[in-house]
Amino acid sequence: MTHKICILIGAPVDSGKQRRGCLMGPDAYRTADLAKALQALGHQVEDRGNVSPLSFEASPHPKLHALEETIAWTSALASAAEDGLQDGMPIFMGGDHALSLGTVLGAMRHAERAGRPLFVLWLDAHSDFHTPDTTDSGNLHGTPLGYVTGRAGFDGFPRINTALPEDNIAIIGLRSVDEAERAALQNTTIQRVDMREIDETGIAKPLSSFLERVAAAQGMLHVSLDVDFLDPSVAPAVGTTVPGGATVREGHLVMEMLHDSGLMTSLDLVELNPFLDERGRTAQVMVDLAASAMGRRVFDRPTRAY
Repeated sequence: MTHKICILIGAPVDSGKQRRGCLMGPDAYRTADLAKALQALGHQVEDRGNVSPLSFEASPHPKLHALEETIAWTSALASAAEDGLQDGMPIFMGGDHALSLGTVLGAMRHAERAGRPLFVLWLDAHSDFHTPDTTDSGNLHGTPLGYVTGRAGFDGFPRINTALPEDNIAIIGLRSVDEAERAALQNTTIQRVDMREIDETGIAKPLSSFLERVAAAQGMLHVSLDVDFLDPSVAPAVGTTVPGGATVREGHLVMEMLHDSGLMTSLDLVELNPFLDERGRTAQVMVDLAASAMGRRVFDRPTRAY
């Protein structure tokens, strides 16, 4: 196993939706010993603490929740991602999924400078392909993939020089897609894998095909893992629960395949709301998944007593 420099970056973003609690996510990952789990695998770990948003002035918006704050987070996290990628493999401890507006942007900037294509694997119950104009809820955690692919409506956000190509994205685990997103997604070439396809053919086949494309292009790979990718029976600490999600074993298989591929260059751990957790259960599951992505083998799994 190739040992890496893992750079832990706290992203206590809680502006992407109206239900509070994700700002506690970074501390929950630290309490669940993410750093220790990575060090036990031989990796060097550097915890850079928590990012803070740039200064902003909030103003009421007729539709969108915390627009200015989310823009401020996007700018700050894009810079943190660029810096982290220069020094190692950044792991962003979130924080709601609005944090990926910034982390993916930073990864795009880094990949462009490196002269390599960026690919994004989105492990999520939701497609997060809204724009500020199409979201009914006004929650910007449902917009990151809309933003990085260059959809219109993101006035005030950092400018994207070159949009992320649709062919470079795979969304796996889908089971709750709004009508406006569905209509927009059907006109794209984004690889979309819903839970029915996983039920019918398994999760390894579509993931393998995506990873093969990344490898063939010598691409960099940003992985964004949402707690609600997993079934809420095993990962309850999320405000957007959708029954029928991936099992813990399916989650570990995805992470093990990512490790085997050697392609992952950055990782988001998002939507952990410790306020909704059961004795740290979800935080520990997410730490265990991250450890699998970084090389923990089946035989090395610790026994958990929740």
